[in-house]
Amino acid sequence: MSKPIIAIDMGGTRIKIGIVHHDILLDSTAIDAHSGKGLRYRLPYIQEAIENLLKQQGLSLSDMGGLGIASPGIIDSHRKRVLCIDKKFGDAPDINLEEWCLQTFNLPFCIENDARSALVGESKYGNAKDHDNAVLMTLGTGIGSAAVIEGKLLRGKHFTAGILGGHSVINYKGSICNCGNKGCVETEASTWNLVNIGKSEGLPASSVIDYEMIFNLAEKGNATALEIRNQSLQAWSACAVNLIHAYDPEILVLTGGIMASSSFIIPYLQQHIETYAWTPWGKVNIIEGKFPGTAALLGIAHLINN
Repeated sequence: MSKPIIAIDMGGTRIKIGIVHHDILLDSTAIDAHSGKGLRYRLPYIQEAIENLLKQQGLSLSDMGGLGIASPGIIDSHRKRVLCIDKKFGDAPDINLEEWCLQTFNLPFCIENDARSALVGESKYGNAKDHDNAVLMTLGTGIGSAAVIEGKLLRGKHFTAGILGGHSVINYKGSICNCGNKGCVETEASTWNLVNIGKSEGLPASSVIDYEMIFNLAEKGNATALEIRNQSLQAWSACAVNLIHAYDPEILVLTGGIMASSSFIIPYLQQHIETYAWTPWGKVNIIEGKFPGTAALLGIAHLINN
């Protein structure tokens, strides 16, 4: 019988840490990411959080079957290294995380891109379970994506296949993205650039600008928030169509923090793709992920055992 897994989801704002057994999250905690300061600085805090979590559950390291990290960026899952990462945890490519895991916990180690991990979680245990061809799009600090084609997780020769949906160009005259390109989906509509978007549209600089605020103000009829909300919906819709055209899925799974407004987002995107996606065989259904906050933890735990 397999043992529980220590699973870590390295978000740009919060680092989630959980103990996962099969499809059950036994317990979890989270710490601030402070991702701009790098990952090495956070490793002792991650270790402390893991030790506290195990203690709360009455477990020891010998009870664990491994440790897995779902990380942003381009991940070499064979050599278990972060190859390239964009702004968040910038020192991660210089850290041998497998060595850290062995020295600190003496456990088997696995690392995978966070969006891929989330799609594995949804494919094995969630709302993509009955589909061999599925695409996932995460709406959060950035815009992530991943694809399962004919039952296999898409990675590609250089580990970039499927995960760069947020860096597909939807406005070639747009602003510079943090990847260096112009007019990426992330630049047009993601949390990391929302403050700049809000200021350019005239929202007060002193405001805490996030999508919860934008959707709430838009509901109240605020013209600026309505404009930002509509522009964002159009950007996410364009990204969805690009993903559908690229990977020919049966379903598109949406997840991430912005999906708190899913009752508004999903119908908008569904109508858009039914109008503009070239799918003569029928409709790609858009569904919300079953595990919007924990799919990556479930997915990386599954990858440890398989």
